[in-house]
Amino acid sequence: MWLPNNLVNKGTSTYVQGVEVSCDYEGEIPEGFELIELSECEYLVFQGEPFEEEDYEEAIKEVWNAINKLNFKSIGYSIDEKNPRIQLEPIGERGYMELVPVKRINH
Repeated sequence: MWLPNNLVNKGTSTYVQGVEVSCDYEGEIPEGFELIELSECEYLVFQGEPFEEEDYEEAIKEVWNAINKLNFKSIGYSIDEKNPRIQLEPIGERGYMELVPVKRINH
């Protein structure tokens, strides 16, 4: 996932891997890892067509183009800049999937 600026600690990356754990998790945290708490939010899921595994870069670009072309306001949303954008593993048989955090616009 890509963390928004408000969740990036100094000296760390915007692009991270994550595993969900319970809020009361008290287990071991491997070296180099951190716990962060994400706020509840809504997501729009974008899913591309199935693709040949070697064509994953093009599959990602197609979904990114669809995201960039969408007028979120026209469907009553804006992108929620305080929450992470989530990328699922590109798997050819299901298509590339990405989740964009959104918030409803009050009209």
